[in-house]
Amino acid sequence: MRRFGALLAALLLAGSLTACGGAAAQEMQTAQVFAMDTVMGLQATGGETAEALAAAEDEIYRLDEELSRTREDSAVSQLNRAEAGTSVEVGAELYDLIARALAFSQATDGAFDITLAPVSSAWGFTEDAYRVPAQEELAGLLAHVGSEHVHLDGASAVSLDQGTQIDLGAIAKGYASDAVAAIYQEHGITHGIVDLGGNTWVCGGNLKGEPWRIGVQDPARAGEAEAYTGILRMGDGFAVTSGGYQRYFEENGKTYHHIIDPATGHPAESGLTSVTVVADGTVGNGTMCDALSTALFVMGEERALDFWRSGVYDFDLILVTEDGRLLVTDGIADRFQPDETAGYAYEVIS
Repeated sequence: MRRFGALLAALLLAGSLTACGGAAAQEMQTAQVFAMDTVMGLQATGGETAEALAAAEDEIYRLDEELSRTREDSAVSQLNRAEAGTSVEVGAELYDLIARALAFSQATDGAFDITLAPVSSAWGFTEDAYRVPAQEELAGLLAHVGSEHVHLDGASAVSLDQGTQIDLGAIAKGYASDAVAAIYQEHGITHGIVDLGGNTWVCGGNLKGEPWRIGVQDPARAGEAEAYTGILRMGDGFAVTSGGYQRYFEENGKTYHHIIDPATGHPAESGLTSVTVVADGTVGNGTMCDALSTALFVMGEERALDFWRSGVYDFDLILVTEDGRLLVTDGIADRFQPDETAGYAYEVIS
């Protein structure tokens, strides 16, 4: 069994899609894209709206083709197929993204790791052919996991050690949200939403002059529409959620989710059911939020909060724990309204 769902949903207030401005009315234009195994929604107004939406669609499709591990002709697949130790020209864009991924891996002590590709395949999450691999099989695969097995050669080439493959799935949507945010800015979009399946960027607030309202999915009620832990109000910024309820299967009464702990090769057992990372709307923060939402889920509550307090990156957190607590860091507490009907014990963390 598996489940897909929007982990974050932009909630448009009634009447906010149009607003009078002088003699003319602004209207939000929308587009929908299916890419990266996700339904993505785009909304925008102001500036060159139609051009921005068209360019955003094209960019998302381009990145899907470039970064996918399952497309045989993608740059990532070509790198993974290359002979071990062979330096492969991947181009400046992919090189820079891999370099940034390796930096996130180092900063999180390996909790974020793009070399888990063979391990994820062993569990069947990449191919949708689910199984519980033997410990011996995982041990063999884990010998090739770790950022030390990826080598940056020159300015645009990468090589991989024997048995190592990369998967950028835990960072690709965040990178795409950055790319679309940049397109919106280039085309003068004044109000917009980019919802890439759990990776959300908003700008300008809604057309009533109020912050956008972003619902954070309740992991315990993932199958219910509009079942949220609370509402985050945000005018400009990124919010990215990772949770074990997004993709999983069940075998012999046990649930196995898709977020793998690089230290064990097994689905992370961290005591968390979801992690939402929130940052300002600076282009580049979408990629950061995407990587950190995965890493902090793997780390668990204590390590995640220690990492937040360290100040290595500038972000805030919404954590949902297995024991029924909802933790929100103080940088966004004044903009987050918990849903009391969800039944969580609410705590503000400083």
